[in-house]
Amino acid sequence: MGHPHGSVGQAELQVLSSTLCRIADAEENLGESEVREAHLAKSLFYIRIGDKEKALEQLKVTEGKTVAVGQRMDLVFYTLQLAFFYMDFDLISKSIDKAKNLFEEGGDWERKNRLKVYEGLYCMSSRNFKKAADLFLDSISTFTTYELFPYDTFIFYTVLTSIISLDRVSLKQKVVDAPEILTVIGKIPYLSEFLNSLYDCQYKSFFSAFAGLTEQIKLDRYLHPHFRYYMREVRTVVYSQFLESYKSVTIEAMAKAFGVTVDFIDLELSRFIAAGKLHCKIDKVAGVLETNRPDAKNALYQATIKQGDFLLNRIQKLSRVIDL
Repeated sequence: MGHPHGSVGQAELQVLSSTLCRIADAEENLGESEVREAHLAKSLFYIRIGDKEKALEQLKVTEGKTVAVGQRMDLVFYTLQLAFFYMDFDLISKSIDKAKNLFEEGGDWERKNRLKVYEGLYCMSSRNFKKAADLFLDSISTFTTYELFPYDTFIFYTVLTSIISLDRVSLKQKVVDAPEILTVIGKIPYLSEFLNSLYDCQYKSFFSAFAGLTEQIKLDRYLHPHFRYYMREVRTVVYSQFLESYKSVTIEAMAKAFGVTVDFIDLELSRFIAAGKLHCKIDKVAGVLETNRPDAKNALYQATIKQGDFLLNRIQKLSRVIDL
């Protein structure tokens, strides 16, 4: 998209002029499919110069002349490309819903798989990293969405979203050992070290790879707005993983494992504990961290008690109504 504000040069005007002639000729002398093709060419012209309003208007005209579900799907993909270019989340959301409705009328697998990548990118851009990871992982072996980004970038997004969304077993199975990821991951600076050092509990290497990746995340147009959030989530994952192995551990030992100072770890953990992200407490006097992980059975017991109380209250209220 060369002209984001629709400022059209001489060459573009010539293209537009020949496209309009093509439409007039098709309408006068040719069949419906040629008319549709000519209108599509006009839509693509406006998309290329970045004139959002005219492109959407022209896509609507083209849609009115389109019968086949596959071709109507392609128009939705063009709309999505335009919407992502302008980061118009309302239009992205509506277009994804429209595409899903079209699939109910029929639609081929290739386009269905492409839609998963578009929806995954929308989820990642709107901070739903869990759903984004699931959609990206589903598309790893069928990726053809090069109009959005190259395969390397797709793997970059897949690994980043998976690290903060999957448990260790799933991460190993779907990401660490995935052949499609293994063939590409080495081309992306720091990414392999970032993923493998987390899985192998090499926390010092993990922090240095993480530092190397931050610039790339910060400069990414889709991840940039969530940079601080993502940084927090990754640290929550890595600190939780470290603490999982201990009932109690000295702050000094943890600082050493991560290759940082005691003061840094102390400050970091205080913030995460206060935000309810980590289940442990700091004994400042002894310089020790004590974990107090809520186990699943205990949580279930508490939930059952709560529901039991709620049920008893409802029964008491009901009995009062009946007594009246």
